[in-house]
Amino acid sequence: MRALVVVGLLGVLALVFVVVALVRDTQGNAGIAGGCPEGWPLADVTLREPKDVKINVLNGTDRVGLATDIADDFRNRKFQVKKTADEKKQIDDIAVLRYGPKGVGSAHLLRAYFLDNAEYDYDPKRKDDVVDVVLGSGFQQLATTTEVNQSLGDLGAPVAPAESCPMTDKN
Repeated sequence: MRALVVVGLLGVLALVFVVVALVRDTQGNAGIAGGCPEGWPLADVTLREPKDVKINVLNGTDRVGLATDIADDFRNRKFQVKKTADEKKQIDDIAVLRYGPKGVGSAHLLRAYFLDNAEYDYDPKRKDDVVDVVLGSGFQQLATTTEVNQSLGDLGAPVAPAESCPMTDKN
């Protein structure tokens, strides 16, 4: 009987400790744009579903029709392909993802389709939520659904780029 009283008392003390810790939490607003320096853009760090991601597919290789073929692959995966075109200069990388603050979460999802082997070109002044996917000469194919899911697990949650703040519902 005495053991039950001790266990009950320890349970109450633990509960009080947790409540006090939560009330006194000074990191409750950590990562929230409330403390964002003036002039820094608010980055949309919401991980998007493919159906909510807008992309332009650009061919940065000498392979004719690559952008059109890969745009079809993206459409089959439910992405919103806005346009396809040839990039002015060829790139050697697998791909380059160009995006602004409103495209951070979308670009994060797209990283998984290239198994985190794409280069990133973040432009804090860009105003739209479209991500430019520039295919390079190192590109072979998009990752499979299983590979994408594994890659997303490895990548974790989207984070705001340097010198930007995460957008929240309070902004």
